[in-house]
Amino acid sequence: NIAMAAQMTDAHRRFLQVLMSHGIMEGSEARKLHRRCCEIHKVYYAHDKLDDFISTINSHLQPLFMQIRKGMSEVDGRAHYALVNLSETEITKMASDYAENELELFRKTMDLIISSENGFASSTDILNLADQLKTKKMKKKEAEQVLKVFVEDKWLSERNGEYTLHTRCIIEMEQYILSNYQDVARKCNICHSLAIQSQVCESCGIGMHLPCVRKYFRAQTEPRCPQCNDFWSCDIP
Repeated sequence: NIAMAAQMTDAHRRFLQVLMSHGIMEGSEARKLHRRCCEIHKVYYAHDKLDDFISTINSHLQPLFMQIRKGMSEVDGRAHYALVNLSETEITKMASDYAENELELFRKTMDLIISSENGFASSTDILNLADQLKTKKMKKKEAEQVLKVFVEDKWLSERNGEYTLHTRCIIEMEQYILSNYQDVARKCNICHSLAIQSQVCESCGIGMHLPCVRKYFRAQTEPRCPQCNDFWSCDIP
């Protein structure tokens, strides 16, 4: 049985191909795709075995330094799956897709987002950096276009002129961010993964994702910090 489970079938290959073309996929989409791939290739399907199915693919991706990773949307807490390149840590993966000054703009945008209180950077603040780039200055129009591409490529998300890191970016760059922004990057106290958009305890400074805040305080009559037990002064989303 174990030997069978570890075997890569055409269903696994199809799943991987579709995920590769998307880059990232929401959990419910991944579950539908899992089912469809198994049906098309007449492979045993069980609705609660998606993670096993993916770990089979991962065992075959290991020599290629790639992995399908599960992460969470910071907006609604939904699971997402993304294909991650393990050999090209940090921003080197992006280097083949973008010009040097575009990468510099991305890095500076990331600095703004990660060091902000709410995990967002305004387009005004980002565009003001465009003519301060060391590699090659950018006109604001150009910078606007580059930001648009970062959104299309799922590195950034934009809402009402405010930018944050896309779920794909967080899944892919979590280790890079945690090691390069040690002073400001924090993990969520509840799910222990990187928290960009988070609420922070005024007393002890721990952070929690908004969906984790919502879930954690749902059962409590009075919101108190899970770490220091002080009153949680932020508005519960």
